[in-house]
Amino acid sequence: MRITRVTSLSALMLAGALALGACSQGSATKTTSSTAGGPVTVRFMDFSANGGHEADLAALVTAFEAQNKDIKVQVETVPYDSYFTKLQTAVAGGTAADTFELDYQNFVSYAKNGSLAALSGVDATAYKDSLLKAFTSDGKQYGLPESFSNVVLFYNKTLFDKAGVAAPTASWTWAEEQAAAVKLTDAKAKVWGDYQPISYNEYYKAVAQAGGQFLSADGKTAAFDSPAGIAAAKWIVDKAGKTMPTDKDGAGTPDFDTNLFKAGKLAMWHTGIWMFSALKDVPFDWNVVVEPGDTTKASAMFANGVAVNNASKNQAAAQKWLTFLTSSDTMVTTRLKTSWELPPVADTSKLSSYLTAGKPANRQAVFDSLNATVLPPVVERQQEMQDAVTKELTEAAAGRKTPEAAVKAAATAVNALLK
Repeated sequence: MRITRVTSLSALMLAGALALGACSQGSATKTTSSTAGGPVTVRFMDFSANGGHEADLAALVTAFEAQNKDIKVQVETVPYDSYFTKLQTAVAGGTAADTFELDYQNFVSYAKNGSLAALSGVDATAYKDSLLKAFTSDGKQYGLPESFSNVVLFYNKTLFDKAGVAAPTASWTWAEEQAAAVKLTDAKAKVWGDYQPISYNEYYKAVAQAGGQFLSADGKTAAFDSPAGIAAAKWIVDKAGKTMPTDKDGAGTPDFDTNLFKAGKLAMWHTGIWMFSALKDVPFDWNVVVEPGDTTKASAMFANGVAVNNASKNQAAAQKWLTFLTSSDTMVTTRLKTSWELPPVADTSKLSSYLTAGKPANRQAVFDSLNATVLPPVVERQQEMQDAVTKELTEAAAGRKTPEAAVKAAATAVNALLK
């Protein structure tokens, strides 16, 4: 019954826009060729398998190839932090893979610039309608939804119990989170109370949690240069060096936050449900809860999609692989078993096993987070916008600018990109 409710909520929330947000098995620009008369080789470049799901993706490739003897899939997994830079370079140089993964924000840009092939014969009944529509442009289907996920607050229950601090609840606010983080931070033991990446993806969500908007209603100007936007910036950057590690401690480097939490040195962590399987064997008790808000709740909702390179010479085989990757029962089973985000399928009865799939105990929080979400702003120059905001927040976190000055500079940069 709850799963049915999730479907209707997702339809409302995902109708406008979605994102992901979520990694290395090869080069982003490596070229291959098939032996004459042999199987067609389809190259697939992705980021979401990085950091623990490489074997799961490999299992899907094996299952697909077993059913399609005439097609071989070559996987190229790239860490998310460098993925879109490498993809942009590969597309511009004519060396991009036949198929590649896109989060929603970047999908818009690639669909508009002609890099994606229009798909045909897509079985619309296989996917959640709102998710499928999200990967259309100008009335054409340029991508298939691959997965969706969201962000929750992870917490080390063992650390909370040891410190005598009450565990987080779904009603928590920023103030309550920070108060707990102060009590849980132990400089001598190098234990941190909180970790929230200083980035655009965290900032636009925090703006909503503070009751503000990132862009104006018409999407033509930045709207985060406001009291809510400043409050959001302060919330994120003021924790650095107090209850949250800084760049000098290694924050922002690949897998730093993951390793810190796994080591039992981090009490609370803002991250996505894709991390569930990576934590299944940690030697302490942990759980999740809906993220705290300030004046309101606003959880981040992400969607990843996959597309066919418009320059690919194997478009039919490429679409066949992507159809299997996004709608097959094998995919559903694999994703649910390994907590590798959630399948985009229309048949929600296939998702019921998720709630009892093991740690964390409160998997219901994944769906409760859907009660109040914020969708990411999407503009033509998406990556530049994200980089500009992250740059200014980083300046503030390092103490080189005040949060107010950083927000003002970021708004100026975003407005320039929107012209």
